[in-house]
Amino acid sequence: MIGRALAHGAATIINAMATGKGAAFGIALWTEAEVELFPGSSAREVEIASDPGEDTLLAEKCVDCVLDYFGLKDFGFKVVTNSNIPIAKGLKSSSVASNAIVMATLSALGKRLSNLEILNLSVNAAIEARTTITGAFDDASASLFGNVVITNNLQRRILRIFDIEDYKVIISVPEEKKYTRDVDIHRIKFIAKQVEVAHREALLGNYWCAMTINGLIYSAALGYPCDVIVDCLEAGAIAAGLSGKGPAIVAVSSEECENGVKSALSCHGKVLVTETNKEGARFGSNKRR
Repeated sequence: MIGRALAHGAATIINAMATGKGAAFGIALWTEAEVELFPGSSAREVEIASDPGEDTLLAEKCVDCVLDYFGLKDFGFKVVTNSNIPIAKGLKSSSVASNAIVMATLSALGKRLSNLEILNLSVNAAIEARTTITGAFDDASASLFGNVVITNNLQRRILRIFDIEDYKVIISVPEEKKYTRDVDIHRIKFIAKQVEVAHREALLGNYWCAMTINGLIYSAALGYPCDVIVDCLEAGAIAAGLSGKGPAIVAVSSEECENGVKSALSCHGKVLVTETNKEGARFGSNKRR
């Protein structure tokens, strides 16, 4: 009973921590998962091949949520994941891993569920593992579907999906890690009205402008410098902002402006270049990109 799946990455347009409403877009980074199930066993093994020192609780919760959904008991498992998404940088590594592991577990069982059911299992596992505050329904949705996804996380509703344009996605990844549990939620509450305005703009289709507004607001609230976002815009970026809780900064750019934007981000950390993604997550594929 072995299943495999691959889910793509996502980046923030609107961070849902302040209002419970979010938006995210697909990027071409990936996480792949392989799940092997052992009936009548209590063995549990998780290997995070790309980050061996990371906590394995999320992976365990993903498998448990799927087994519980089908009322299955007395199953052991082995989970192996591999990814090119940096962990604890605000780049949705948890949501992407949740999708991949949930889908790989379904594949191992020979089961299929609707996209909404997959999202709910993925979000439930992330909440139980305490890797998210809002449930990260927006991040999980953008990972599962690709494109631009606008959501109400509290209601677990997808409000709009926009076909995304083909752009370069340039990411500055500082050395420091920041986990969701470290975020000052009390301070975030004071920016809710401003974030609500940005979310409305995203719903209207002005999602790149909304991304920049969100990035500036959250950077100020969380103590990150805002000038790097403006530097990216000056270099020709279409949008730039803090992804999730940070510390990663993500810029969206045409190919012509890529080098200038990379230069603007280089002082903030290691620079990673990928692309926007239109593809959904998929079962049974270990093709790495």
